[in-house]
Amino acid sequence: MRTGRVALPLFVAVATAALAMLPLIWAAISALRPSEEIFRYLSPLTISTFVPTEITFNNIVALWNGPFARAMLNSAIVTAVTVVFGLVICSMAAFALSALRYRGRGPIFAVMVVSFLIPFDSIAVPLAQVFRDLDLQNSYAGLILPGIGNGLAVFLLRQFFLGIPRELSEAAMVDGLGWFRIFTKIYLPLSRPALIGAALILFVFQWQAYLWPLLIAPNPDYHVASVAIASFAGQYDVDYGQMFGGAVFTALLPMAVLLVFQRYFIASFATTGSKD
Repeated sequence: MRTGRVALPLFVAVATAALAMLPLIWAAISALRPSEEIFRYLSPLTISTFVPTEITFNNIVALWNGPFARAMLNSAIVTAVTVVFGLVICSMAAFALSALRYRGRGPIFAVMVVSFLIPFDSIAVPLAQVFRDLDLQNSYAGLILPGIGNGLAVFLLRQFFLGIPRELSEAAMVDGLGWFRIFTKIYLPLSRPALIGAALILFVFQWQAYLWPLLIAPNPDYHVASVAIASFAGQYDVDYGQMFGGAVFTALLPMAVLLVFQRYFIASFATTGSKD
């Protein structure tokens, strides 16, 4: 009886995961089909829908010989820099909102919470105009800057920092440590799961960005992967083979990262229930 109670939820979980993966599997298979074969077996669904009758690598070769390769490199650079600098800024902000005592800390935290509840797309257009006025259009700085101050990452880290006993920082101050060394020597080493969780938030936010790179970097030299994929849809023709191939390659990196660090990500959210 107990085995059955375990097996049923496991079966449901595996079946749900398989269904969620079907669109990605179909896209990967479609990228290996000739263009005229991509939608031929889509309706009705048959075994040929997921087992190609003819395989070609022309779409993949054309994809990596075109501008998509540069766009993937741009995405990797922008995302890596965003994660590094974003962790520095978000962790320091979270420390200031959790460990330091000063007047107005509550309202500042409330404003920060509201900031990540507002969809970024709603402020992207006026923000892009501000960046153009600052001559940050078509630059890596323009792509990176909006992503390094992530309100959700600050919230996650602050809640984790609140769970660290204040007695540790008080004892460190008795030993002569200042706030910066308390932050680097005590808080950061104890916050590995939260830091990884915040890094994943920054990574996903930047890697999947589309509207902001489209607005701030129209120059093809600064296109990121999501914009490059959209460019395969022309005014009169759509290159579905390369589009599906690009979508699959773009999805593989975040999938691998999340699979490797998922336990830290879950642990970081499991420890955000502390209260000030």
